[in-house]
Amino acid sequence: MENFRTSLESDQIHVFDGAMGTMLYAKGVYINRSYDELNLTNPDLVREVLEEYVRAGADIIETNTYGASAPKLQQYGLDASLREINISAARIARAASCERCYVAGAIGPLGLRIEPYGPTSFDEAKDLFKEQAAALLEGGIDLFLLEPFSDISEMRQAIRAVKELCDLPIVAQMTILPDGNTSFGTTPEVFTARLDEWGADVIGLNCGVGPAIVLTAIEKMRGVTNKKLSAQPNAGLPRDVQGRQFYMCSPEYMAKYAKRLIQAGVKLIGGCCGTTPAHIKLISDAVRAVSPRKQQAVTASPSSVQVNELTPADIQIVPPEERSQWSRKITNGEFVTSVEVLPPKGCDPHKTLDSIRLLKEAGVDGVNIPDGPRAQTRMSAQATALLVEKEIGIEAVLHYCCRDRNLLGMMSDLLGAAALGLRNLLLITGDPPKMGPYPDATAVFDIDSIGLTNMVNKLNHGLDLGNNPIGQPTAFCIGVGVNPGAINLDEEIKRFEYKVEAGAQYAITQPVFDTEQLQDFLKRIEHVRIPIIAGIWPLVSYRNAEFLHNEVPGVRVTPSIMERMRIASEKGKEAARDEGLKIARESLQEVREQIQGVQVSAPFGNVRYALEVFNVLEEFSARKEATVALG
Repeated sequence: MENFRTSLESDQIHVFDGAMGTMLYAKGVYINRSYDELNLTNPDLVREVLEEYVRAGADIIETNTYGASAPKLQQYGLDASLREINISAARIARAASCERCYVAGAIGPLGLRIEPYGPTSFDEAKDLFKEQAAALLEGGIDLFLLEPFSDISEMRQAIRAVKELCDLPIVAQMTILPDGNTSFGTTPEVFTARLDEWGADVIGLNCGVGPAIVLTAIEKMRGVTNKKLSAQPNAGLPRDVQGRQFYMCSPEYMAKYAKRLIQAGVKLIGGCCGTTPAHIKLISDAVRAVSPRKQQAVTASPSSVQVNELTPADIQIVPPEERSQWSRKITNGEFVTSVEVLPPKGCDPHKTLDSIRLLKEAGVDGVNIPDGPRAQTRMSAQATALLVEKEIGIEAVLHYCCRDRNLLGMMSDLLGAAALGLRNLLLITGDPPKMGPYPDATAVFDIDSIGLTNMVNKLNHGLDLGNNPIGQPTAFCIGVGVNPGAINLDEEIKRFEYKVEAGAQYAITQPVFDTEQLQDFLKRIEHVRIPIIAGIWPLVSYRNAEFLHNEVPGVRVTPSIMERMRIASEKGKEAARDEGLKIARESLQEVREQIQGVQVSAPFGNVRYALEVFNVLEEFSARKEATVALG
């Protein structure tokens, strides 16, 4: 595993484990004894709990040392065993991790009042923290987790203690009350600024309250620091049920809030009191659905087989070059051609299939089948793709979006597509329903295109989204969308990096009318470059250009092209069509050497018009001549 500080510098979401005390209590260890002593007297039980969290998907597990400081151990007459308890805890966690996750040395408050509220001085507190931290270091940890502190002055001494010993990353987590402040009345904005100033690498919240209150505080913290944020809320506030305390938040509820916390800027997430491996399992699944995970060591090279350390040993992953002809050409660096054809509006596919026969005859490599573009109702893209491959014999590139299906539906669709022989995918988030004729329809969006790429990549490795074996792996060629003209280009590039890390083999751009913009974009993604297929849309009129520019998300038609189309349209339909075709050919020629393929959209279903764009490609012309000669 890479160094944790290096991992922390990325935008990866890290999942903590859940409660240790809750689990030990559930296994029959009563609360009137030292749970930290179990590191010596029953290490197998501690390891058992940690291994459950590892299996649940945690990629950071904490040592069982929340109360393993001298003042707290002294209450049980165990202070003389401090070093041995902490060293043992670190080694137990390391063994439980199986080198699949990081080990955090957990240090809790001393349970003492320090100045100015009590007799313990700052330096005395620092030395007490330092004693425990030194023992954890000796046991072997990857980072320190200081939690949950109410007094920022005490937290400062813990940070000082760690920094005097080493430069391991520090996650500093405060705890708040239902009013959003600490028990000392310190607001999230204030303690966040202080922890940032004192050198915490990650600033966060844990314990005390449930996820809703934590989310509100996190939103305030985000505005006063650039440091990574963490959150480990309780499973709600405990309720008294016949004399026993129960935490009522379900795993599903915690997972829902995990997504919201991530959207608010949290990069390290887990649970505290009341959370169990069941909670962490769903939190981990939620995270995996919105962020690539390091357990998928994906390279940007489509020619290499992607590696997943969780892939069952008996699974033979299908190499990219064997997944389909489309995948083979992309993997081998050959230039690919495709045309986008909308599915039929009704249930009769014959007119659409007849137009696609022209593509087969012309030697086009693939036909792109959009999935409800602009939230319009059409025949299922999956059904259309299947008809195309079975009846025409040309490979389909199936667009698949997240808008209309929950996770279960997506898994079912994808497994069905694999069984039916569909191999080429373009994974997209999907346009919101408000764009279409049914604005009151609801969108699902359980995951976005990044999470969907993760899902498909896992299926290609014989696993479902929860890392459960599915038997024979799928063999999908994974494509994603990208928009070189995005308003927030930095965010678009970050999302593209996520998609590549999640397993994308190639990307198709939005229609390109500004070639300089595309070329600049290609330079900015050179560090994560995968084959880029440029979207080209031959305009047919000035009105068509206006519509694309103003009403199709992510498409920008340059002022000069708008003017050319305006002038041509004034001369008539044929002149406008010729000018649109000329612009499309010019655009393709200008970027030909920087791209690995072209997708041409067929305006208003006019496939013949789309095919004319390809005539500027030497290899396409040669292929067409060879096809004619063979005919």
